[in-house]
Amino acid sequence: MFKCSEIIEITNTFRTVIGRGGSGIVYLGCLEDGSNVAVKMLSSSSATRGQKQFQSEVEILIKIHHTNLVSFVGYCAEGRTMALICEYMANGNLRQHLSGKNLNPLSWKERVHIALDAAQGLEYLHDGCNPPIIHRDLKSANILLNQKLQAKLADFGLSRIFASESDTHVTTAVAGTAGYLDPEYNYTFKFNEKSDVYSLGIVLLELITGKPAIIKGTDDVNIHIVEWVNKRVERGDIHEIMDPKLKGKFNINSAWKFLEAAMTCTMAMASQRMSAMELLVELKQCLAIELSEEIASRAADFPQDGGLEIDTAPSPR
Repeated sequence: MFKCSEIIEITNTFRTVIGRGGSGIVYLGCLEDGSNVAVKMLSSSSATRGQKQFQSEVEILIKIHHTNLVSFVGYCAEGRTMALICEYMANGNLRQHLSGKNLNPLSWKERVHIALDAAQGLEYLHDGCNPPIIHRDLKSANILLNQKLQAKLADFGLSRIFASESDTHVTTAVAGTAGYLDPEYNYTFKFNEKSDVYSLGIVLLELITGKPAIIKGTDDVNIHIVEWVNKRVERGDIHEIMDPKLKGKFNINSAWKFLEAAMTCTMAMASQRMSAMELLVELKQCLAIELSEEIASRAADFPQDGGLEIDTAPSPR
């Protein structure tokens, strides 16, 4: 646990802002050992309203440990000062990289790796924790990237731990973000693991298309990304669906398999969606297709038999 005075020192009196959200501001911090951290300061209004949410997030962050979840460093709860200190992710969030403003678009292979990282983090929450944890707010803005573009799930403020391993859902007030919310929640008011899978499926569609979950159309008419993709899948041309920033540089078999997994994750009925573990298997196969093509391409660059001349004569002594 950190004191308020330590938070001020770590952030150099809140000098550098690295993010802003509905609940507060995130500052760059530096610990005594020189390592950078992200310091999320809850705004005074959020601290008043969201103390229970803050305590819930701290409770979860203390319990979870996985390479694809943002590491927890500590927290501060002194008076009205409430802060979370987590590892610093140098490349920001995934949504920033998929927006049209990014001058260095992610390659297809990098996108597959990011999807695999996110699925591994989610599978850990669902199957590696006892009892399981549901995130409830998975979205591209909550998937952070480190210096090596390794993806990690973040922001567990809305997450819930099942009361026991045998529980199948939690009943809650509305939570999550428009565009990523499980359509079944509208009439069941229940979140479960498949709700998280739906949200991650939307992120996969964002990775494929480069578009946000809610796409602004003409005449201010918005369209959901699932609807946008479904219309184009019917025409059977995956090039029409793929992010144009990729400039056609992707393996078509890997892309189709990735798209099929994303569409299964975003089925309207939860029972028709795959589990996080099943998604993990599909994404590993997508990556294997990418890697096999890469190996074949490298092999083609080398001369065939007889292409190399090797001098076998003994060297003079």
